[in-house]
Amino acid sequence: MADLKDDLDALRIEREPDRPSSRRWLGWVVALVLLGAAGVGGWRWVTRAQPIEVEAATVTERPAGEQAAVLNASGYVAARRRATVSSKITGKVVEVNIEEGMAVQEGQVLARLDDATLRAALALAEARAEASRRAVRENEVRLEEAKLTLGRHLRLVRDGLSTQAEVEAAQAQVDFFDARIAAAREQVRVAEREVELARTNLDDTIIRAPFSGVAVSKDAQPGEMVSPVSAGGGFTRTGIGTLVDMRSLEIEVDVNESYINRVRPGQDVTAVLDAYPGWQIPARVITTVPTADRQKATVLVRIGFLQLDPRILPDMGVKVTFLRGAGDDEAPAARPVALAPKAAIRTEGDRTYAFVVRGGIAERQAVTIGGADGDRVEVLAGLNAGDRVIVSPPPTLTGGAAVTVR
Repeated sequence: MADLKDDLDALRIEREPDRPSSRRWLGWVVALVLLGAAGVGGWRWVTRAQPIEVEAATVTERPAGEQAAVLNASGYVAARRRATVSSKITGKVVEVNIEEGMAVQEGQVLARLDDATLRAALALAEARAEASRRAVRENEVRLEEAKLTLGRHLRLVRDGLSTQAEVEAAQAQVDFFDARIAAAREQVRVAEREVELARTNLDDTIIRAPFSGVAVSKDAQPGEMVSPVSAGGGFTRTGIGTLVDMRSLEIEVDVNESYINRVRPGQDVTAVLDAYPGWQIPARVITTVPTADRQKATVLVRIGFLQLDPRILPDMGVKVTFLRGAGDDEAPAARPVALAPKAAIRTEGDRTYAFVVRGGIAERQAVTIGGADGDRVEVLAGLNAGDRVIVSPPPTLTGGAAVTVR
């Protein structure tokens, strides 16, 4: 038995005791280092402040000597001389001679109405006038005859061959025909007035331009009925077309009554049409309409263009800037002045500042401001033209904060 046990022990394979290899330890160390780095970086990424989204505007510059704005407003181009041309009578249109955009001269024929009935009425009036003239001539002949008869009776009376009664009867005939002639002549004048009336009615069938201008609409076609009061119902037109005198174009704007004290007659204005935003048109205040709109709390201001242009059309939208003039307290600056939006300027106590965006960082910049220029403010120090300032910055925004401009 002892020999068998010894033989079995001789067949056993001895194993070396487990030892952690240096390579395995190195792997664990690298893994721990990476895990730590990732944890620290992830924590920093989570706790890092996110950029604040803001709105920014660019500081502009007003050239030296240019007038500052005291008020901005918007309105429309209006024509002081505008008319929808119609007929004085009701009739059927037989001819229309205008098209939209056509230039017309004063007195030019725009349309014609059917005149057959009125021509017949004119012919009738002329015939009556001629009949009245012939009646006058007939009575003049009879008057001459009555006068001859009266003369014969007068001679016979002197010779004792006629009575005084016959003389008086002959005299009555003369007076009768004289009165008939006077009445006939009055009838002639009445007939001539009827002829003039018939000609006037006939002339009313021709519709002419009341002034020189441009046709902006064509409202009737041949075959339609027109009437100045639409007496024929819904199928009757009230006008032939609309004319606008382009020389009478001006601007009408509603100014809030709280700021109307900034507007005065003769004040210089810069107008910009919505259709041409890059075109500044010089203008001047004509007058302030002396009444207010109680519903809108506004006052109407009329502004005239200093020079008209074919691009200016009625009813165009326009924005105007009322400029500070020589009569105001502040004269135009002798050097360029930086202009920033009013909403970008903040005040704390006696300090005025703005936030400037540089490299994605909001930097608080102290500024010195001057007068107002519309919705902008003059910046005398602290900002330069081209700087990007934050408009309406959030109350929590501080200097050095990361920002993104939307």
